[in-house]
Amino acid sequence: MYQVDLNADLGESFGSYTIGLDSEVTKHVSSANIACGWHAGDPMVLDATLALAKERGIAVGAHPGYPDLMGFGRRNMACSPDEIKNYVTYQLGAFAAFAKVHGLEIQHVKAHGAMYNTAGKDLKQALAITRAVHDFDPNICLLALAGSKMVDAAAELGMKCASEFFADRGYEEDGSLVARTKEGAMISDENQAIERVIRVVREGKVRAVTGNDIAVRCDSVCVHGDNAHAVAFVKTIRERLTAEGIEVCPFGAFV
Repeated sequence: MYQVDLNADLGESFGSYTIGLDSEVTKHVSSANIACGWHAGDPMVLDATLALAKERGIAVGAHPGYPDLMGFGRRNMACSPDEIKNYVTYQLGAFAAFAKVHGLEIQHVKAHGAMYNTAGKDLKQALAITRAVHDFDPNICLLALAGSKMVDAAAELGMKCASEFFADRGYEEDGSLVARTKEGAMISDENQAIERVIRVVREGKVRAVTGNDIAVRCDSVCVHGDNAHAVAFVKTIRERLTAEGIEVCPFGAFV
């Protein structure tokens, strides 16, 4: 039996601003990465999103990012490893308090945006994030880009790590994501995206932008639900996975 998790970034609304269709996407995913208030979200949104996740029976994880609400955490910041460690600890602490109130266990931590991308290539930053999680609770799983420095950091500290695959993003031959500024960065054909997911789950391979196949581990597939079209895609991909005999479940069940 093949198994895979479907995860989505949730809880990204802020004050009077609503971002994403969380109530719809939670009907189809098995894990949620929930913003902790620094790149997106706020205490009210965090509370409501955890309540929704509990109602839908999906696993939850903290989604810490840079302190950059205006840039949605997508701008690079020059931060020392100590700063990164404390930024993650701070956000994880807030997330854990709300999770405890709702009686939910923390399955994982997944860095957001620019922090995620930098840690994927910079071992020092990857270790800073991993140490923050390890010191808080070494049983929490890391969710990281397959083959990235975050995976190496988790191994160095002896922590569980789930490898993430992006259904709608192009891959370079080294396993990194194609920069959004380059051709081939986004996969717009839904059928192509779904076939890529099915193949990577079954064979552990994906076609890079160069046309060559590369090996990619896939424990969890990142999907988006920020518009009606995206939600429809999430629904379709789950239905196709089920039809292909691939069980969709939280990666905490098999990693």
